[in-house]
Amino acid sequence: MPVEPSATRPDRSAPADRPELPVRPESSGPSAPGADPAVRGPGRGLRGRGRVRGLRGLVPDAGAVAVAGALVAAAVVIGGAIEREHGTLRVHWPPYYAELEPHLGPGTPAALLVAAAVLGYGPALAARLPWRRLLAAAWGASMAWIWSLALVDGWHRGVENQLTSAYEYLQEVDRFGDVGAALRTFTDHILLHSPDNWVPHVAGHPPAAVLTFVGLDRVGLGGGPWASAWVITVGSSAAAAVLVALRALTGEELARRAAPFLVLAPTAVWVGVSADGYFTAVAAWALALLALSARTGERAIRAPRTTALGAGLLFGLTCYLSYGLTLCALLGLTVLALSRTLRPLPWVLAGVAAVAAVFTLAGFNWWEGYQLLTERYYQGAARIRPYSYWVWANLACAVTAAGPAVVAGVRRALVTGTAAGRRAAALLRERHAVGAPRSEGHRNRGRLAVLVLAALLTIVVADLSGMSKAETERIWLPFLTWLLPAAVLLPHRGARYWLAAQAATALAVNHLLLTGW
Repeated sequence: MPVEPSATRPDRSAPADRPELPVRPESSGPSAPGADPAVRGPGRGLRGRGRVRGLRGLVPDAGAVAVAGALVAAAVVIGGAIEREHGTLRVHWPPYYAELEPHLGPGTPAALLVAAAVLGYGPALAARLPWRRLLAAAWGASMAWIWSLALVDGWHRGVENQLTSAYEYLQEVDRFGDVGAALRTFTDHILLHSPDNWVPHVAGHPPAAVLTFVGLDRVGLGGGPWASAWVITVGSSAAAAVLVALRALTGEELARRAAPFLVLAPTAVWVGVSADGYFTAVAAWALALLALSARTGERAIRAPRTTALGAGLLFGLTCYLSYGLTLCALLGLTVLALSRTLRPLPWVLAGVAAVAAVFTLAGFNWWEGYQLLTERYYQGAARIRPYSYWVWANLACAVTAAGPAVVAGVRRALVTGTAAGRRAAALLRERHAVGAPRSEGHRNRGRLAVLVLAALLTIVVADLSGMSKAETERIWLPFLTWLLPAAVLLPHRGARYWLAAQAATALAVNHLLLTGW
């Protein structure tokens, strides 16, 4: 990582035609009367002013975290009162789909060990490892973190039986003996009053979700343990996918700094083991491939069209895993806008169209399925769950899953994004912009802020739609994952403290609540 030159030594990397300023010799005696205190010691005054500015900058960050904490507290208190009096929220410990049950488990020592290892060595390794090894390390560390948190609830409750409940996909695997017939009649079983209606999660998603577990069963990996292992293994790869996208869009330095935060994320509580963790990784890799295919000039990859086609195929699969993940199009458009090119778009659309054609020719009508799902959604708990509560309590779930560092980072992204918005026209014609050019580091931070704000906008749209009443701590995982890099916008000096806060949040949630996922 680049290090600023010391205040006491000349910058040897400066251009040769730039004369060095004369250096005032240090005096062994007391400073002269009226001397500038900033130069009494080497950099002492500058460092002092830097500390003051840093402390001042922490005040609004801490304020944002306090507001988020108040939101969570209000959601818990008000939600508990509503549920006790009316029973309309349909969750045991509002706003979370969980029960308040403090507990320890076999994963507790492992989770503490993983957290300590990432806190102690993560930032240094992220800065020094070769890039490909960093990707592998992020994937592996994320997998270890998710496994350890899942095992806090024990093997049977936390892993083996998580995807075998009466609501889950594995309940319907045996009905796909003839996959073609099942797809042709898939929409006939979505509504609650239809004959042999699907269990909630199968009815609530396009068929690619359940077909994934059907495929695992066909190759001899059937049952709860294999399904959970699949979800954790694939879901944890989202950390590597986000790193790939960040490097392409915002530069390698910011991507490396984001790596520990992508590993020790509170979102890991719900990635292990809900199928939404698997969906998250598919969407993340689609965006990562799109970012790679959009690189131009010297940074362009060898096969941009093939990469863009791969991104399109994954985007298409994402849409057939979950109806709501069509909102990832907002993130995809943001990636293209940041890359300032539309060249990958035809190939991406071709990939999406190919996936849609396969399912359509097999007999599944996506649009019909979505319309029937909307009807089924309001046949169940959503019919009585009050929008007036969930429209803001959903956000309490989101800030819990994202963590305090992300809350503070999003605040900084809003500040940076506001300034970037005022320069939007200039960015589009940057070559002709008048004024002092911004540094590459500043531009990269601006790009990161825009990406984070796009994820935030996606969450807001999903929230206002009314199709996400409760359980958003898992349903919004594909969007929340793109908020995690916001922590990089915080001061680098306090990164470990923020990272510790992220780990503490995940550990607290997993040990105090018995989550439904």
